[in-house]
Formats: sequence, C-alpha cells, structure tokens
Amino acid sequence: MDYNSHTDAVVRVTVALVNALTPGEQRGRAFPAPVDAGAAATGGLRSVYPAYREVTAAEGTELAEVAARLRTVFVAVAAADIDTAATRVNELLEETRARPMLEKHDGEPWHLHFHGRGGTMAGDWAASCATGLAIVLGSEFSDRLGVCTAPHCDRVYVDVSRNGTRRFCSTACQNRVKTAAFRARSKTD
Repeated sequence: MDYNSHTDAVVRVTVALVNALTPGEQRGRAFPAPVDAGAAATGGLRSVYPAYREVTAAEGTELAEVAARLRTVFVAVAAADIDTAATRVNELLEETRARPMLEKHDGEPWHLHFHGRGGTMAGDWAASCATGLAIVLGSEFSDRLGVCTAPHCDRVYVDVSRNGTRRFCSTACQNRVKTAAFRARSKTD
C-alpha cells in the first residue's frame, strides 16, 4: 500500500503522535500522559522526519489535544465504525480549514501539503494528519488503521503490509501474544 510518499509519511506521523502523546497502555504496562509533551511530540515527529525542530512545551500540549482527537479515528475504525471515523476526520478538516497546497522546501521535490501558511504548528499538523487519515478512510484501505489487539496495549498502527492482516502495534506485542499462547498450549499438553 503506497498512497504517495508524503501522505504515507503524514499517516506515520499521525500514528507516532497518537502513540507518544495519548495515555493508555503499551506492551502490557500503563502508559501515562507524557510529563514533557514537547519532548514526546519531538520524538514522535522525528521518528518520521529526523531533522524536525524541537517542539516547545506549549506546542506539545496543543499536539497532545490533537492526538487525543486523532486517536478516536483509530478506535472507531478498530470497532468497524467507519462512519464515526469519517465524522471525526471531517470535523478536524473543517476546524483546521485544511486545503491542499504544493510546496517545495528543504531540497525535496514538489509535494502536497495539507495546510495553509500562517497557522499554528499544532493546527498545521492537525490539518495534515486529518487529511492523511481522510485519504486512507476514503480508499479501499480504510480497514488498515487499527488499535493493537494485544492484552493491555492500546497503541495505534497503520497496516502497510501487502496482505493487510496486521493486528499489533509492534513486534514486541505480537511476540508477547504468541508466547502467551504457546505457554497456554504447553500447560494443557
């Protein structure tokens, strides 16, 4: 699955921000809201864009609010409620006034951005992430967004595999589930 390189990157940023900035569970342990939202947001953005600038604490707090709203889209898709997911994305698109714009910067070729000039950093990322999710939801790959199915983990993912059968946020969660299933089978043998 390849929408285009920039859209793919924006969807990966969406996953990274949701997982870095929203509390819940991760790999069997509690995952509290980050103490330093700016540092957590910087880490999420740099996981896709390594040279991204430091995010301030105030920007991180705004991005955490955006990430919480973006999480609801993944949760709705995981529950097979595409209507709710689309409604949440449309709300963000309307609020941010997302619009496509071709831009060329940092030595990259022309590529599509989804926000206008002059917005806040969090608002611009909200517009971009919402547009990226809209592209996914409006395609035959809408079921590729998900929430980890491992016990005690609610991190989100986008399934870019060829066969579209991903169920876990990471190999660690997949291995945890497989190990638990193996141990359960071994006890009954």
